[in-house]
Amino acid sequence: MDESFVILVDENDHETGVLEKLEVHRKALLHRALSVFIINSHGEWILQRRALNKYHSTGLWTNTCCSHPCPGESCHEAANRRLKEEMGMQSELKEAFHFIYKEKMDNDLWEHELDHVFIGISDDLPLMNRSEVMEWRAVPFQEIEREMHSNPASFTAWFRHIYLHVNTCFANVIGE
Repeated sequence: MDESFVILVDENDHETGVLEKLEVHRKALLHRALSVFIINSHGEWILQRRALNKYHSTGLWTNTCCSHPCPGESCHEAANRRLKEEMGMQSELKEAFHFIYKEKMDNDLWEHELDHVFIGISDDLPLMNRSEVMEWRAVPFQEIEREMHSNPASFTAWFRHIYLHVNTCFANVIGE
């Protein structure tokens, strides 16, 4: 898979083209992305801390994995592939929702994404890809809330946008 290109979309998630990833992030163009959130059977969220060599948001805590589908790849396929590549995990993933956000990042880059959010449950222990992830932890939601109030800058922009909504989605799945 060629991960150097991303899929440009309109606000309705219709594809409008393909462009090189860094150019898209420099120009703040709307593109398709995905975020995967995994909890374990104890209800703890599996978070990762982004590696220091990432092109933005280095060293920040975020969801289990996040990425972009490659041209010709579905979001669901990409979510499963990237979960395995970044964290060495597998789970039955369910798309929970999608949303659009635009945020200024470090390094003069922007995130302007239509982000498809997937959730799953797994007791697999992460096997981190060190080029993507510097550490991971399993955290109860209450601790995430405390950290979000005391130090929100330690989390990625997209995580700050959606963690409360994702928690509601997990509550609905666990309650089934």
